[in-house]
Amino acid sequence: MTTAAETLRTAYDNIAAAVESAVDGLTPEQLATRPGPQANSIAWLVWHLTRVQDDHVSEVAGREQTWTTGWADRFALPFAPEETGYGMSTDDVAAVAGIGAELLLGYHRAVHQATDSFLTGLADDDLDRVVDESYDPPVTLGVRLVSVVTDDLMHAGQAAYVRGLLTAG
Repeated sequence: MTTAAETLRTAYDNIAAAVESAVDGLTPEQLATRPGPQANSIAWLVWHLTRVQDDHVSEVAGREQTWTTGWADRFALPFAPEETGYGMSTDDVAAVAGIGAELLLGYHRAVHQATDSFLTGLADDDLDRVVDESYDPPVTLGVRLVSVVTDDLMHAGQAAYVRGLLTAG
């Protein structure tokens, strides 16, 4: 019988595969290209989805974010270390530029590894633990992990779409 944690690991593996497919082999210029003046670039989309996963999963896992272990310095973005991209302006989106595929993928791989390590240790009963009481009803660990999957897959799909626009015939 498949456990809920194994199912979640598969979902997060799917995110990682979609990110790899959207980013691998692109130049920093391609990664920063925005298909319209208000649109998001692949670099921003992947940075943002990875930051959200890093932020949310590290919080429920009770560990430091991967971002603050040196990745923030390597990216050298003009944002506070706690920034995840939520509610950013179009100028902020444009600031996520000059980033190579290997750096972007390296950060995502590190976050994915940390997420997988956390998920590996979960039992099904753990998913009922309340992790955020500011909502009504309170948010459980299972709901939080699924919401990250949903958000990340949507953004990975957007990144794949932008890649298709950039690389089409």
